[in-house]
Amino acid sequence: MEALNHLQSFVLSAEAGSFSAAARRLGLTPAAVSKNVARLEASLGLRLFQRSTRKLTLTEGGERFLQQIGGALATLREAIANAAEEGGQPAGVLKISLAPSFGRSYVVPLLAEFIRRHPGVIPDCHFDNRQVDLIGEGFDVAIGGGIELTQGVVARELGHVRIVAAASPAYMRGRQMPSHPSDLAQLDGIARRSAGSGRLRSWVLRDGQGGEGVAEYRPRAIFDDPEAMAQAAIDGVGVALLPMPHALAPLCSGALIRLLPGWSADSGPLSLYYPGKKLLPAKTRVFVDYLLEQFRQHDFAAQMNPD
Repeated sequence: MEALNHLQSFVLSAEAGSFSAAARRLGLTPAAVSKNVARLEASLGLRLFQRSTRKLTLTEGGERFLQQIGGALATLREAIANAAEEGGQPAGVLKISLAPSFGRSYVVPLLAEFIRRHPGVIPDCHFDNRQVDLIGEGFDVAIGGGIELTQGVVARELGHVRIVAAASPAYMRGRQMPSHPSDLAQLDGIARRSAGSGRLRSWVLRDGQGGEGVAEYRPRAIFDDPEAMAQAAIDGVGVALLPMPHALAPLCSGALIRLLPGWSADSGPLSLYYPGKKLLPAKTRVFVDYLLEQFRQHDFAAQMNPD
């Protein structure tokens, strides 16, 4: 196992370009990773890296060695992980990336039953509103939308998310209900700023029968978080264009009412992402199967696409 640890330290350092990044993925100190690589170099009689205070660069021999062992090491590591599972049962820490609001509302309530079924698996949940590098950051599973399908990443769609217009009953009291997206221009709106570009998002709503219109309103507040937008709409600030995962609960409770029934915009698929490995660790496989089963049983896809 010591030789395997040395090889892992080398491969991850080469992939990340630094001992520090490799150390974070391995749960070691940078000094320990550096020492593992030095011991590997000594055993091979080959210098693998050119080191400097700012940069870690593979030597020519290091490049050749990485090409020769990279894939084989990944397969070996997965085989050892599967063989080491306690009593043949899935086991180990499962690193999961989740959008905060979606994770709290839709995934956390499912974890107790998953843990009961698979007590050897420890979910390690990371709540973050960003698109993670699934492979580079060492995640086993990510749940969200728009994650880049780089080589080695598999996506399983949970549902196609629609954007709908909603407001509180109190805000709409005494106001005329809109019948077309252009009518929203007469109402106060809660705008959303794109976290990536910093620009205000705009949506084209469609009715499924060929009709469409740009949803524009008078901005009264600007947010970069849909959960905060939903709360502001509930509090009567104005109209919000909300993804269905954030609109569903307040619409069902009556805290919000849907404007323009039948009109919506396509926000794209919400998917479950995981590394597409030949030997997928059992802890990942059972979690993926469990979530797909639960979301199917709760008819999540239909709830996200109400029109």
